[in-house]
Amino acid sequence: MKKNRYNFLVVGVFFGLFLGCESNFKDIHKDNFSDFVPSNNADEVNLKYTDSGRITGILVSKKMLDYAAVDFPFTEFPKGVHVTLFDKNTKKTVVTSNYAVSYPQTGIIDLKGKVKIVSDQGQILETQQLYFDQMNGWFFTERKYKFSSPKGVSNGQGIDFSKDFKVINSQRITGEVDSAD
Repeated sequence: MKKNRYNFLVVGVFFGLFLGCESNFKDIHKDNFSDFVPSNNADEVNLKYTDSGRITGILVSKKMLDYAAVDFPFTEFPKGVHVTLFDKNTKKTVVTSNYAVSYPQTGIIDLKGKVKIVSDQGQILETQQLYFDQMNGWFFTERKYKFSSPKGVSNGQGIDFSKDFKVINSQRITGEVDSAD
């Protein structure tokens, strides 16, 4: 009779530990699993950026998803962006793409899908992916591109340039461009 009680006690402790561990495992799993959902989202976005009362940029997008609560926060524009940048002389540069992601910690914006930049001076750059360094006002890509200006048309792979197109560094370039001013 003591042996049966002892077996019953061992089986009871075993099940108690098993159920307790399973419960803890579920709690740990639940703590380590987070739903990857945006903390904010908006439709029909129209943001104006200012500096000392002067508008420096206007961002328009059909959809914005803000992932501010993740370890490396970002803002996603899954339906594309239309951005107008203004310099100090109110000359504008228009940037469009089918998709964009902004990383506030680094100040980098990743533009993808039919990226097009048009300046007031008639310069146009087209590519499939382009990065914008907001802190330095600098665009760059290693992808193929087409650059058109009143001086001619060139194609290449890899380019970086200032947001006002005053400084342009091209790689692997082909085409005809008039270098005379």
